[in-house]
Amino acid sequence: MQGVTLTSEELRKLLSCGCPDAVALYLYRKAGNPLETALDALHYTVTQMVAATDCLRQLGLWDTPAKVPPQPERPTYTDNDLREAMRSNRSKFSKLVGEAQRRLGRTLSTEELKTLLSLTDYLGLPTDVIGLLLSYCVERNRRRDVRPPSMRAIEKEAYRWADENIDNLETASYYVQTQLQIHTRVQQLRLLLQIDQRRLTQAEEQYLTGWIKMGFSNAAIQLAYERTCVSTGGLKWAYMNSILKSWHEKNLHTPQEIALGDTPPESSSARRVSKGYQHHNDTLSAEEKAAVASALAEGQEG
Repeated sequence: MQGVTLTSEELRKLLSCGCPDAVALYLYRKAGNPLETALDALHYTVTQMVAATDCLRQLGLWDTPAKVPPQPERPTYTDNDLREAMRSNRSKFSKLVGEAQRRLGRTLSTEELKTLLSLTDYLGLPTDVIGLLLSYCVERNRRRDVRPPSMRAIEKEAYRWADENIDNLETASYYVQTQLQIHTRVQQLRLLLQIDQRRLTQAEEQYLTGWIKMGFSNAAIQLAYERTCVSTGGLKWAYMNSILKSWHEKNLHTPQEIALGDTPPESSSARRVSKGYQHHNDTLSAEEKAAVASALAEGQEG
């Protein structure tokens, strides 16, 4: 990436972020390369890409300027506007209507058709992107085991895509792939945390999504869950989040990394004795291990 010049502020932020993937992605974009090819060019997994972009957003180094609509307010569409848009059976909008009705499994009302028209006419999203948007919204609801989305929900998602410049097929495909993979992981973690008799609340799903975006493996999250249960007697989301955040700050995201890097300072044993309690990540001293072994031996003899 020759020819990339960084300001002192950019350099300071990148050196402090502790995320090599974010640094490489920033340099890649700074060199003028398109986001659409970043995944292949940098050989990132989708999870790496999501974590890197999130890190850059937190640093203020990832700008996603909102698209400016062609008009200050959404126009009020008439029945004649609809007829004009669908004048030819071969028109792009006519094909989009057919695709929407097929995806949603029903005939759209006149008002719903006007909403659909606004997505391409007002927001300026290409019809192929809207088609992918429809598929994504339907699949997301299916995975959550809820009924197909309303046109209002689809419109809300479309506005978010427009605001985040998800306005071409490449970017939209990457976004959909990323979100569906995250959802798959969320469902795996839901079962891992033994939440199988109900749906996740929005707050719970946000916790799981956040841990995934931090880059934790399922095994690392399970380890945090086990430590939480031992310390608190059950699943306490805030407590478990504090464990994972502390590991994330140390750049520990797998059980192997945690075993090597999550060690307390040398003075922790003294602090435990003086304060009379033990933290979730404290290790036992040689004396404490000997005491435990002695206690176990006495129990066996009794």
